Amino acid sequence: MAIKVPGKRYGKRLQHSKVFGHGAHHGKHGGNADVLITPLVDMFVIIVLFLIANFSATGEVLMMTKDIQLPEAVNVKEMEMNPVVMVSGDEVTISGNVVGRVQDLVKEEYLNIPALEEKLRDMKKQFEDLHTMAEGNSNAFKGDVNIQAHKDVEFSIIKRVMFSCASAGYNNINFATLQKGEAGAEPPTAAATP
Repeated sequence: MAIKVPGKRYGKRLQHSKVFGHGAHHGKHGGNADVLITPLVDMFVIIVLFLIANFSATGEVLMMTKDIQLPEAVNVKEMEMNPVVMVSGDEVTISGNVVGRVQDLVKEEYLNIPALEEKLRDMKKQFEDLHTMAEGNSNAFKGDVNIQAHKDVEFSIIKRVMFSCASAGYNNINFATLQKGEAGAEPPTAAATP
């Protein structure tokens, strides 16, 4: 009797099967398959370049909504990344948070919007806390804010938003407008009017 190596032993039927690879009837292909890594690396490089091109930091500064139709202006400059206060016909929002309803703001007689002022002060404090460690004045707080207001909103509401921004320390106020083009020119783009 022959000495056998210890381990799993399959029955007589399974010893000669293709699945377990012990039989004489092997398939034409071996068990090892080579993975072509060069096309895989090329594909990932293309995906990374595509994502970098589409999600660059110089993308859209404003979020355009149906509720806000921007006014047109001739003398404009490119917008910079700053906090954006959105004023629609119904509400005043900043960073997606509603800070006041236009109907309520029209009825009130005082000049500031307390919720907006508080949110802007929090944002200013966060900015200053993040940049206290940085050296140099290049990252100093400049007090820039963008106001994106519907073209038909009453001036009294815009005045209150501007007063609240100034009270919170945001003295450089820019208005988001559409660049007024000449006839046959390209469609208007978002820009800032100081």
